[in-house]
Amino acid sequence: MKTKFTAILVGLLVWTGSVRAQDIETVFRGGNGVSIGGYGALSNKFTKIRGEYANFVEAYGGVYLNHRFLIGIGGGATTNNLPVPERYSAIPGAKLSYEYGQCGLVTEYVIGSNRAVHLVAHLFTGAGFTVQYDRYHDWSDEYFDDFDDHNDENWFVVAEPAIQVEINLFRWARLSPGISYRTTFGSEGLGLDDSDLSNISYNATLKFGRF
Repeated sequence: MKTKFTAILVGLLVWTGSVRAQDIETVFRGGNGVSIGGYGALSNKFTKIRGEYANFVEAYGGVYLNHRFLIGIGGGATTNNLPVPERYSAIPGAKLSYEYGQCGLVTEYVIGSNRAVHLVAHLFTGAGFTVQYDRYHDWSDEYFDDFDDHNDENWFVVAEPAIQVEINLFRWARLSPGISYRTTFGSEGLGLDDSDLSNISYNATLKFGRF
C-alpha cells in the first residue's frame, strides 16, 4: 500500500512539474515569450484652429508589444498660413501667422492586428505650443533679433484620443484613416484660448515597421 502511495505521489509530482514547466512563459526562450516589434508613422491631419482650416503633419513611432500595444513618442506642427488678427499681433502693424505644434507620449492599442481590417485606439498626451511668426519675411539677423522678443510663445497641455480603421497593405505597411479630438489645457496665447485650439481632426496615417 505504501509502495502504491509513493508511486502515485511521485507520478503527481512529475505531472505537476511538467504542467508548471509548460505554463512558464519567458522573454528570451521558447515560442511563448513576449513579441517585440516596432513601427513608425507619418500622419496628416485636417482640423481647425480659431475656426480656420489647419493642415497638421505629424510623425510618431515606438515599440510594439505582443501585436497589440505601442508605446512611443511623437510630434508635429501646422504647415499652412494661419493669419493673426491685427488686434492680437505681437508686433503692431505686422502681418503675422500662428504656428501650432505638439510633442509627447503616443500609445496605441490594436484590436485584431492580424486581420486585414481592424481597429486601433490611439492616444497622444503631451505639451503643445503656439508662436506668432512672419511667414513671408526674409528673416535677416537684425529682424530675427527684434522679433524673437515679441513672438508670444505659449505653452500648454494637450490630450488627443483617436480611433482608427487600420488596413494591412503589406506585412510591413499599414494605412490608418481615423478621427480624433484635440483638447488643450492652459493656453494663454494672444487670441488663442483653449476653445480656439480644441477641435476635431480627420486623419490619414501610414505606418511602416515590424508588426
